[in-house]
Amino acid sequence: MGRRKRIVNTRLEIIQVGTRMFLEEGFTATSASKISKELGISLGNLTFHFPTKEHLLEELIEMLCDFQWEILKREADKGLLRAVCLELAAMAAICEENENARNFYLSAYTHSHTLDIIRRNDREKAKMVYGEYCKDWSETQFIEAENLVSGIEYSTLAKTSVSASVEVRLNGALNTIMGIYNVPKEISDVCIKEVLSVDYYELGRKVLEEFKKYVSESTKEALIEAEKKTNKK
Repeated sequence: MGRRKRIVNTRLEIIQVGTRMFLEEGFTATSASKISKELGISLGNLTFHFPTKEHLLEELIEMLCDFQWEILKREADKGLLRAVCLELAAMAAICEENENARNFYLSAYTHSHTLDIIRRNDREKAKMVYGEYCKDWSETQFIEAENLVSGIEYSTLAKTSVSASVEVRLNGALNTIMGIYNVPKEISDVCIKEVLSVDYYELGRKVLEEFKKYVSESTKEALIEAEKKTNKK
């Protein structure tokens, strides 16, 4: 039982430390060996749980997709359409202000397995948010739409020397995305105006800090539960 406890504890500690390093140092700059050194474990021990750092990224993106959506639903006081628009605004603000967090988000959009996770989660959200405007759509149409939307999201989050301002990028992205999902122009115009009037930079900082806290607390709780189960046995 002691070995089982060590395995569970190590996996959770890797998730905890990996999250912090990916967000504070960037996904690209954080190697598996850096994570193992930070934890004081062998590289072989780390790769037993996560064969590559991309596998760890997959775990974190699953957590982030669920967490981010829940927190932004709470922030949006005017329904799911506003929430999904606020989500992109918050991510864009995070990526504009924080180079390492931007690297983390963009890495999630450029690795095939994590992109699949994003598309799957966003597709299910799209059915909830835009279903009334796409009543006769098939599953294939939602898949095709999300393939386009994920590309728009990536372009909105990316920042280059010739990028337009965040507000301009968000305005264009939200107009295009809601157009893809047949949202009437009079509704999308009001929603975009409301979203752009929010302090989405402050919202982005809140989302980022609360996600780090969420991962830390979740792994601590899981460690405590694992220890309780081990002690009972």
